[in-house]
Amino acid sequence: MPISLDSIDLRILSALQADGRLTNVELADLVGLSPSPCLRRVKRLEREGVIRGYRAIINRRTVSLGLTVFTEIKVNRHNRANADGLQKALEAIPEVVACHMVSGAPDFIAEIVVPDLAAYEVLLSNVLLELPMVEDIRSNFSMRTVKTEGPLPIPQK
Repeated sequence: MPISLDSIDLRILSALQADGRLTNVELADLVGLSPSPCLRRVKRLEREGVIRGYRAIINRRTVSLGLTVFTEIKVNRHNRANADGLQKALEAIPEVVACHMVSGAPDFIAEIVVPDLAAYEVLLSNVLLELPMVEDIRSNFSMRTVKTEGPLPIPQK
């Protein structure tokens, strides 16, 4: 549920998306506040779930994760229990770095990151195809990453 955000909140969010390691003093200076009110706003944004966390964005290839696969998954016998079960199963698989329930032919599209094709074959054969609620799987291999981990297009008031 959206919460009320003013122009300063939006500037704080934009600045933190650009650099999550800003100190409170640097952030306050960027958004035109003194440090104490800035920190109170950031804490409120965290408490209200607008800011869900902070993390490092890691170059996948440098940690031997060279293959990204977009896997389309169709649920067997469409019903709530199968869809919920598949969602829980996908959430629990570490190689699934993003997943969306979608409209159209597949029911879910999962972004899967693995070292190579052999690792994906093992995951597909030993994990995904073993899920009883899966009817069909289609795999699309990323040839090149054009854009990833982009900041949200936060509107400015």
